[in-house]
Amino acid sequence: MSRPPPPPTALPGERLDRWLWAARFYKTRALAAEAVERHQVKVNGQPAKVARQLHLGDVLDLSPGGMPRTVRVRGLSAVRGPAPVAQQLYEETPESVARRAELAEQRRMGIEPASSLDQGRPTKRDRRQLVEWQRWSVSLD
Repeated sequence: MSRPPPPPTALPGERLDRWLWAARFYKTRALAAEAVERHQVKVNGQPAKVARQLHLGDVLDLSPGGMPRTVRVRGLSAVRGPAPVAQQLYEETPESVARRAELAEQRRMGIEPASSLDQGRPTKRDRRQLVEWQRWSVSLD
């Protein structure tokens, strides 16, 4: 016995975690579900649950890998396909693109962590001088 078709008033939808995985924002559905549970994904400005039904035109605010993005859903899919097909499922807003470019530039122009160290690991020459100093520095207590 086949299932009856959905009523015509119901909009087709897709689970949030499955769509995030199919659109290649997260490597696995489990990672997508974890991000949603941690409230790192918002749908239309509201915190969402994993099983929330996404519809065409919904706006998602998410930050996979620490890079904030705002995307509009353009297509629904439950199947993870190649990257060019996945990129057709959403459209990133111009403000989001500009913000990501600005953050990338700030990160690129930031301070090199190694240059902030005053003293790092001693060189071979420094170690030899330390050993020589320790050999002749005898306590006379």
